[in-house]
Formats: sequence, structure tokens, C-alpha cells
Amino acid sequence: MKIRKLAAIDIGSNAMRLLINYVYEIPGMKPVFNKTSIVRMPIRLGEDVFIEKKISDKNASRLVDAMKAYQLMMDIYGVEHYNAYATSAMREATNGSEIVKKIKKSSGIEIEIISGNTEAELIFATELQSFILDDNNYLYVDVGGGSTELTLITNGEVKLSKSFEIGTVRLLEGRVEKSVYPEMKKWIEENIRQYEVDLIGSGGNINHVYKYSGVQLGKPLKGAYLRSRYKVIRNMSYEERLQELNMKPDRADVVEYALEIYTKVMKWSRAKKIYVPKIGISDGMIRKLYAEIKDKD
Repeated sequence: MKIRKLAAIDIGSNAMRLLINYVYEIPGMKPVFNKTSIVRMPIRLGEDVFIEKKISDKNASRLVDAMKAYQLMMDIYGVEHYNAYATSAMREATNGSEIVKKIKKSSGIEIEIISGNTEAELIFATELQSFILDDNNYLYVDVGGGSTELTLITNGEVKLSKSFEIGTVRLLEGRVEKSVYPEMKKWIEENIRQYEVDLIGSGGNINHVYKYSGVQLGKPLKGAYLRSRYKVIRNMSYEERLQELNMKPDRADVVEYALEIYTKVMKWSRAKKIYVPKIGISDGMIRKLYAEIKDKD
């Protein structure tokens, strides 16, 4: 058996994550992907970018330090290959390219700034493919800090996708254009309503809600539960969310905005349930990286 040690760094608008993944290769069998370690750091880049259009010196310094730490961790684990992607906040930061160069110089980590469509493609590269049923239609909803990606999946394949500049940090800071929700609603009505869809939710906020829902693992949340949970959380104070719901500080202030997006998408698409398989961009990054390595073998 051969063990490959891979890593993915996902730099989002609300937080960044390092996923270290071992891949077990056994002759005559499919590779086994083992999530060995996940390290999340709450560096909220969107708080800078969506207001000032650039990453502050303070957060740039924190980002550089975080990358140095990630590099040390990858060295300790013996990681052989990695991918590092940045999404919405870094895309929009006027000094994004400058910071990418600084990180490369200080830590050796090369970061690629990707588009919203690439984010959607990475999601479908995950084990999501083994989760969906070919005779069902799904609307995949990935809510991030700066953007939301909607992807229609029919017959087991991506039919179309669209990225919208609306996310939890953007809503928190009041930096969402008034036209975005109407545009999202129109896109869903024109492209999704002709299908009978179930939602698939991705992101830390929906994962947290699902974890404490009491629903059996693998089973979907009903729309009625999602709507009622949204109302409950919206009426709780920040302190109550920390104490009673055991939330991280950088989740407690944005979770209501994530649920706002999910409930609106559910209403507009006329979906009645949402599956939460707990997979994300970093999982897709690992799969993509592994495929690229195998192609070179």
C-alpha cells in the first residue's frame, strides 16, 4: 500500500482552512481519502475588502503569519503536494496580488486566486458525486463569506452554475448591492423552477445547524425546520448564540445571514428539503490535486 500526503489551503472571506489528507492506494482498489487534520483560522479578510476594497496591513500580517504556520504544519506531516486557493475577498482586494507575492516570498506557499465558477467546479470534484442520485435534480448552494455559488445538478452532472456577490460577511457589513437578491431570485425562477429540486447545502454555518438538529446523519433537513431555526437564531443575541449554541465568535455574528440565504433560495426554488453532506472546496481541491498527480504517474 502506498500513502500519499496531500494538503489544501482554502482562503475564504470569513476564515481560512488547511486540510491535510492522506490518500491510501491499495492495488486493485479505489483510493481511500482520509481527512487527517483540519486547521481553521478566523482571519476575516472580507471585513476589510468589502468596506475598504483592500486588505489591511494588520490582516495582511496575520495572513502571512498564518501561511508560515501552515507551511510548518505541512512540513511536520510530510506533505508532498498542496494547492492553495483564495476566493471572493482576495479576488476583490486591490492589493490581493501584492499580498500573494509577499506570502510566496515569506513562506514559499503559492496562492492561486480563483473565480466563483471554479469554486463551483471544485465542489463537484468532491465525493458529492457518490452522494447524489442520477434520477434526482439538485441545487447545490455554497454560502461563503463573500459570495454564494448556485449549481444545478441533473442526471448526475452539472448543468449550469452561477456565482452571486452575496455572502455572510458582506451582509454583516451591509455591503450587498440591492440588486443582488432580485437577480438571484430571477435566475432561480428562470433556470431552476422547471425542475423539481432538493437543495444540497455547503458551508460552516449550515454544517453547524445540521450538527445540532438531531437529524440522523445522511438524512435531509426539512424546509420547515430550516425556516424555524432561522427565526430562532435571528432573535437571539450574539452572546446567547455563543453560550447556548456553542458557536465560535466568528460564526455567531454571521450565521443568521447564511440561513437567510438558504431560506430564500429554498423558497424561490420551491425545494422542500436540504441535504448537508459536510463537504467543501478544500475536499474538491484534494481530489483535483490527486487526479493531477495520478495523471503524471
